[in-house]
Amino acid sequence: MKTRSPIENRLRFAKMEGLGNDYIYVEQFSGPLRSLPELARRMSDRHFGIGSDGLVLIGDSDKADFSMRMFNSDGSESEMCGNAIRCVGKYVYDRGMTLKTALTIETLAGIRNLKLSLSGYRVSTVRVDMGKPVRDPGRIPVRDKGKDFIDREITVGGKKYRGTAVSMGNPHLVVPVKDVDALDLMTLGPLFENHELFPNRVNTEFMQLVSQREIRVRTWERGVGETLACGTGACASVVACVLNKATGREVSVRLPGGDLLIDWDKNGTVYMTGPATCVFDGEYMVPADIDLK
Repeated sequence: MKTRSPIENRLRFAKMEGLGNDYIYVEQFSGPLRSLPELARRMSDRHFGIGSDGLVLIGDSDKADFSMRMFNSDGSESEMCGNAIRCVGKYVYDRGMTLKTALTIETLAGIRNLKLSLSGYRVSTVRVDMGKPVRDPGRIPVRDKGKDFIDREITVGGKKYRGTAVSMGNPHLVVPVKDVDALDLMTLGPLFENHELFPNRVNTEFMQLVSQREIRVRTWERGVGETLACGTGACASVVACVLNKATGREVSVRLPGGDLLIDWDKNGTVYMTGPATCVFDGEYMVPADIDLK
């Protein structure tokens, strides 16, 4: 049995966050890593690991400037994350891996275009082309035969709610509420996430309307729990508001971790603008029972 050296046991990483939605970033340019779901679970543990909402891998792409894969803190792989992809843009620019301020990133949800705004020589905010929202229930997916799922009744925990389902590369259900602060999300969130209507589970945005240009949102993210911010969820919330004629197309989304500006243009593309921050770099001592190569 081969014994690994201490150097082989070390994995360099960066801890980054977008409005408090925090992920661990690892480069994957020298070849694919193995055991990624288990690695994500161990590294993301907030007591026995680094602590995060998940693990993001940055690598090469033959279709875009870079690629991104992401795993939630429970080890499940997700298609996309708006807050995480902003941090990918900051990571590759600030570390001298590119001089471009307009980037393309390959994700499981497709290629996303980023525009980086600089403060001095570092990235401060990122505008992301999040693509066009998907409203077809079969593609979200939702177990429903209609042409869309807009302002539909859904029973959760014996109580009736209204919800609009949208995919921004990953599935979302936007539920209007009177007061987001009054919700018991620890109880309510898992019931929505695992509802039988959603075969791949669902991210749920509880949305409080403030005005035609401002909303408040709390997100229960599948595989993670409540997060301080969700970029795709903010986009889905604005799309749902527009579809229900509650807001205009450019909206400030107030999240527990801060604000995002979401613009759903008349051509159907959703744009998200927000900050990205590097918290610290480090080396993770990979447990002996995880084989990365």
